Amino acid sequence: MKKSLTLWAPLALAVLVGCNGPTNDNPSESATGDDLWPEHPTPLADPMAYEPEIDALLARMSVEEKVGQMIQPELRNVTPEDVKRYHLGSILNGGGSFPGGDKNATADDWLALADGFYEASMDDSDGFAAIPIVWATDAVHGHNNVKGATLFPHNIGLGATRNPDLIREIGTVTAREVAITGLDWNFAPTLAVARDDRWGRTYEAYAEDPEILYDYGKAMVEGLQGRANTDEFFGQGRVLATAKHYIADGGTEGGIDRGDAPFSELELRDVHGTGYFGALDAGVQTVMASFSSWQGKKLHGHGYLMNEVLKQRMGFDGLIVGDWNGHEFVDGCRQDSCPEAVNAGLDIFMVPDQWRALHANTVAQVKSGEISEERLNDAVRRILRVKFRAGMFEKAKPSERHYAGREDLIGADEHRAVARQAVRESLVLLKNQNGLLPLNPTQRILVAGDGADNIGKQAGGWTLTWQGTGNENDDFPGASSIYDGIAEAVTAAGGSVELDVDGNFDEKPDVAVVVFGEDPYAEMQGDRADVDYEPKADLALLKRLRDEGIPVVSVFLTGRPLWVNPEINASDAFVVAWLPGSEGVGVADVLVADAEGQPRHDFSGKLSFSWPARADQTPLNQGDGQTAQFPYGYGLTYADEGNLEPLSEDSGLTESEAQTVLPLFENRPMEPWQWVLSDVTERARVVTGSGAKLPGIEIQSVDRLVQEDSRAVRWTGAGPAEVALRSSGRVDLSAYAGEAHLRLDVNVVKAPTSAVALGMRCGQDCVANVDITEWLASAEENSWQTLSIDLSCLVEAGVDPSMVLSPFYMSTAGELQVKLYNVRLEMQYEGEGLCP
Repeated sequence: MKKSLTLWAPLALAVLVGCNGPTNDNPSESATGDDLWPEHPTPLADPMAYEPEIDALLARMSVEEKVGQMIQPELRNVTPEDVKRYHLGSILNGGGSFPGGDKNATADDWLALADGFYEASMDDSDGFAAIPIVWATDAVHGHNNVKGATLFPHNIGLGATRNPDLIREIGTVTAREVAITGLDWNFAPTLAVARDDRWGRTYEAYAEDPEILYDYGKAMVEGLQGRANTDEFFGQGRVLATAKHYIADGGTEGGIDRGDAPFSELELRDVHGTGYFGALDAGVQTVMASFSSWQGKKLHGHGYLMNEVLKQRMGFDGLIVGDWNGHEFVDGCRQDSCPEAVNAGLDIFMVPDQWRALHANTVAQVKSGEISEERLNDAVRRILRVKFRAGMFEKAKPSERHYAGREDLIGADEHRAVARQAVRESLVLLKNQNGLLPLNPTQRILVAGDGADNIGKQAGGWTLTWQGTGNENDDFPGASSIYDGIAEAVTAAGGSVELDVDGNFDEKPDVAVVVFGEDPYAEMQGDRADVDYEPKADLALLKRLRDEGIPVVSVFLTGRPLWVNPEINASDAFVVAWLPGSEGVGVADVLVADAEGQPRHDFSGKLSFSWPARADQTPLNQGDGQTAQFPYGYGLTYADEGNLEPLSEDSGLTESEAQTVLPLFENRPMEPWQWVLSDVTERARVVTGSGAKLPGIEIQSVDRLVQEDSRAVRWTGAGPAEVALRSSGRVDLSAYAGEAHLRLDVNVVKAPTSAVALGMRCGQDCVANVDITEWLASAEENSWQTLSIDLSCLVEAGVDPSMVLSPFYMSTAGELQVKLYNVRLEMQYEGEGLCP
């Protein structure tokens, strides 16, 4: 693809940075000034086309109406009546948020609600301006909030394809499926350059190096919005794209989500700016500010980077939207008040729940002059300009648009074919000892591992729920697991396939395919201390099969490069499948030969991230002087020599770095635990989304420090009820039995009316608990406090720590309301804990 190098001179530098490392690592020596950034004339042929209409609207709008355009609440906290009353300009649905809270909501359900919001925004019976609302969603690997949608590999896999034309096609399919449900705006693409693989959003990045980011950023925006200056541009089935998260969200120190990127402005431009240059060349209309900071200053309040660089120097005339309450982290700001962000260039607040107070405070700040009328008008002009360009003023209500309600196109065969191609091209072959692959389909093949027949695991985070947890195969109609694909190919050729997650078999197989890897996670909750792949059961399975003389093909599901040298050594072939999405059949397209033993498709994927040689080797990037186990760009084909000598199994981690705190619930339930509710009806409900309820108890995700990091639990008093962290199998926690404490942060919203027990369970007659009624009753309401339980006391009272089913449960028959945060086993706590 031809790049606009005359417009984006720094792109030439970007390649050098990728090969030779950052241009300046010392922030104190950073070059500054917006002249470092390229000037960028808009790619649109007539950028002023709608200014007369915008002038006319601005002239008749009140301050309250204008501020309403700048407020974006979340679906669960807003109604069509609110849209009309407050003149709201946009809404969003967060991950795991559905019409009516129904995970099974149909396209018609989405459309009906979209119609309601649209009609409310266009109701001018009160004399106010009719301005169409836009509904935004995070369709980051397909329309991933809608059941049955086509799900593509996450960006890390797409980076391995090195195919920008495919990226454009993926954008087109995604936009069409979003449009079917009546939504207008997609918060994609993510243009992060992930420089530290400990970051929990690494899989949302295409690469560690800016080399491919220009082409990818441009292609995805063109796919979503259509090519600028053609009939495609916001034509039928196109939606607004968003370049995010501006800027350097993938460059934070230590890979800490929402952390600080301390490097020079040259590195900021040449490494982290490249994807934005491509998106701007494609005419992207919205940019999302990052939660993170650059050189200690939060991006939501960074006037230099938003106003001077992006809007003035680079000529961006679209809008900048905030991330989920991201403005509250700007110095001097709260969720309900942040003039600093507006003055720094933020045009739309993403404010999930405190939006009414924010609206009132922002109106007052405009009227007091704290936010100038000029800045207010500039923000609203940008919002209106984007809506005009997107055709919102010309479109009918959502249910009457071209693709509205076309359920037959959600997950359509032609859409899935694009995703299947993406899966094939994303696979990276690291090892193929003695040419084991491709597999002869006439053999007896065992398929094992917990990822083999698990579509939720292979799809990863941002899949139906925010974190991608709590999903079953039935939640993915029309999709295929990796096992499904292997079984289809093998049985068609006359071979046989046996599926057993644990690797057991009735008759010894000729070869085993073991599918394993990371469980789903998303932002914040996926951050790690190192890049060690920790689960030991997978390695034990590989070794057991090997010791029985069975050749082993490992298929690794992961959202980042991880240290898996022991697993590679225990495998005859090792394939990185990333997070392939709904079309697991694409894996078998490459792994399984045709009936004559010839490859049906060859491997073509190349690493877009360096693969670590040790578990402590992070950050690790091309050109930084380190030796990777497998370098950036590595990837075998069937024509290559695939043999590997045994790899070092020295992880580089020391004993002192062993885990002293075992998180059980840290923003999300940690594997293998799940939140489970039960009550007097003897029903048990696994919590698979952001909330659930039974007659006696209900739970809801809430924010303490960051998005949905806590759980609010309410007992109704309708009889005994319990909330618990449970596993489907027994877990050995005996290493923590001697000196650990069970600790959790608790906020008492309403004191208990009956006795409350907190305990641990390993079976019907293997349980112990502590009466925490007095502790809760004496706690200051609406204040966070830490509760500690001495684990040794629970063991003495009857818990067997080697076979725990539930490391935490809390029950009462009365009324009680609490919020829970950070449930963990802690080894080095020196205080006293409660005992039975």
